[in-house]
Amino acid sequence: MDVKETRYRVTGMDCAACAAKIETAVSRLPGVARVSVSTTAGMMRVAHAGEAAFLPAMKTQLGRLGYGVFPADGDKLGADDRGRDRDHRHDRDHGQADAHSHEAGDGQGAWWSTRKGMFTIGCGLALGVAYGIGRLYPPVEWWAFLAALAVGLLPVASRALAAARAGTPFSIETLMTIAAIGAVVIGASEEAAAVVFLFLVGERLEGVAAGRARASIRSLATLVPKTAYVERNGAVEEVPAASLSVGATILVRPGDRIAADGEIAEGDSAIDEAPVTGESVPVRKQAGDAVFAGTINADAVLRVRMTAAAADNTIARVVKLVEEAQESKAPTERFIDRFSKYYTPAVLVLGALVAVLPPLVAGASWSEWVYKGLAILLIGCPCALVISTPAAIAAALSAGARRGLLIKGGAILEALGSIDAMVLDKTGTLTEGKPRVTDIIAIGRSEANLLSMAAALETGSSHPLALAILDRAKADKVPVPPASEAFALRGKGVAGKVGGKEIFLGSPAAAAERITLSPEQLRRIAAFNDEGKSVSVLIAAGEPAGIIAMRDEPRADAQSGLAALRAAGVEPVMLTGDNRRTAVTIAKDLGLPMHAEMLPQDKQRIVRELRAAGKKVAKVGDGINDAPALAAADVGIAMGGGTDVALETADAAVLHGRVGDLAAMIELSRRALSNIHQNIAVALGLKAVFLVTTIAGITGLWPAILADTGATVVVTANAMRMLAWQPRAARG
Repeated sequence: MDVKETRYRVTGMDCAACAAKIETAVSRLPGVARVSVSTTAGMMRVAHAGEAAFLPAMKTQLGRLGYGVFPADGDKLGADDRGRDRDHRHDRDHGQADAHSHEAGDGQGAWWSTRKGMFTIGCGLALGVAYGIGRLYPPVEWWAFLAALAVGLLPVASRALAAARAGTPFSIETLMTIAAIGAVVIGASEEAAAVVFLFLVGERLEGVAAGRARASIRSLATLVPKTAYVERNGAVEEVPAASLSVGATILVRPGDRIAADGEIAEGDSAIDEAPVTGESVPVRKQAGDAVFAGTINADAVLRVRMTAAAADNTIARVVKLVEEAQESKAPTERFIDRFSKYYTPAVLVLGALVAVLPPLVAGASWSEWVYKGLAILLIGCPCALVISTPAAIAAALSAGARRGLLIKGGAILEALGSIDAMVLDKTGTLTEGKPRVTDIIAIGRSEANLLSMAAALETGSSHPLALAILDRAKADKVPVPPASEAFALRGKGVAGKVGGKEIFLGSPAAAAERITLSPEQLRRIAAFNDEGKSVSVLIAAGEPAGIIAMRDEPRADAQSGLAALRAAGVEPVMLTGDNRRTAVTIAKDLGLPMHAEMLPQDKQRIVRELRAAGKKVAKVGDGINDAPALAAADVGIAMGGGTDVALETADAAVLHGRVGDLAAMIELSRRALSNIHQNIAVALGLKAVFLVTTIAGITGLWPAILADTGATVVVTANAMRMLAWQPRAARG
């Protein structure tokens, strides 16, 4: 029977312990070959056979544990789904002690409106009532706190039993249930009730934090308007953006958000890309320029031709890819997951030994040491430890994506922090990827007249050098007269008539076949060539009319971006397939070591040599021609403007083409790693302190549960700080 892999969205997960229970429960179903669950993404991947009967069986299995499950593809848990899910589980779980019914952790409802939220509130109120009754009627105090304990413990114990049946006997709920029942047995019902209440509060805090992490990236989707304006039969009509197809032209008024990825067909306006890219300065765009969905048209009416459907715009693809990235576990996270499988049973054994050995061996008080053993069970709850890594990674991936830094998973995020060498392509990475006119030397006429004639010949051409001349003519606002009898001369240039004069524009070698260039003109051409510039000579009526030099210039932030890399301890190196003279010029301008005239296999060889020398290497390129080198590097980074190539290839992508973003990506990784180390230190440090103080008799059950709940709160809050991360350049 064929095995297929399917993605599912799981509702109700609060922490990594939930993921472990779900993974174990689903793996026990018939036909399941492999299961992978991500708490941070709220997603599950299952390789299984027998699809028709599989989903109902899985829903039943997870329903017993209190989780909801839906196919991830399709409408992504729309409002109708949520209603059906709520109704379905209400009927199924009527009378069940607890169900994770659209928790705050899923971002689909206020925490107090969920069953777990209601149980938490109920337990808190019952605890308060029991305290009051105990003060008014001391003889019934024990029973009052026992009743308050039952309100909170019954749902916890129910989940512990369901988890044990599903293959997870050593769950956090099991530790809590044993500790609470044991406390009642030794007469500490007041503390037991308080401990269970604090545990439920901790769960709710975890759920809220998980929901915030998941919602942080999905909130990007809300930037894209649901409707768009189109012109039909002379009237403007508002239609659902999802109903429009590629090639449709939409009208974008000043102040409107652009409803789809596209290309400006008509108009000239400033585009505020801050909501998508974090770029604070609006970008001026005109006909032919690409625009992103979700950006804001600032000051003029635009007509935009759609290049991607609403479901496939840049933001939608970023959201999907980041959600998938959150499903992949970092090495640290995988280690902690493995560690926690042995950690919880070990805590049970340690608690039992502390409770039993001193009374048996040394004749110590049973009640005193059983109390200490129960406290150790609470100290040992692994919540804070298992959430320490995934929470920080999820927040970092989301923060990066909101600034155009797409990192495909925790493993890549960790690897970026150790990079100490970065190999960068020249064209399109360090440079703009398109030539610009840098020098105009007019002979016997004005620069404007020279540019006007050159632009007339190049009108309609798509050659990069022709586009550079046309862009300069447009920028300088020079008139472009019509050309007649224009034709291209393969490998030489273009010729035609402008204003009745025979005009030729081509390479210096082709021009030298027609006229004699002076020594001074030849010297200037040679100097331009030495600077890595392409040179065109214009001939009018058999006489030299001027020289135009063009070059693919470094990006505006190339110098500062490379300086930021060096400041971060990363050594940049330039590789290019371009000619050595051009490469030397660019490398000299940027202060870079370089290798020129490289074939794809040569670039791969350089990367391997750097790695063999002990370097951790990142390769930055366009994601197509550099595939061998990207694959050979520790991390492959695609530089692009939100294109399919930039999004779908390599391990990471800088979507907005800024060299400075490369250093920002390294900074984000190192900040995330620092955050993870802080979280682990807090989680383990607090446990170690309270373990010692509990055995010494200084602290008891209350501080024990606070050691876990408090650590979980601190760890989660610290991880969520990553959501507000800004690159150092933006901060200062």
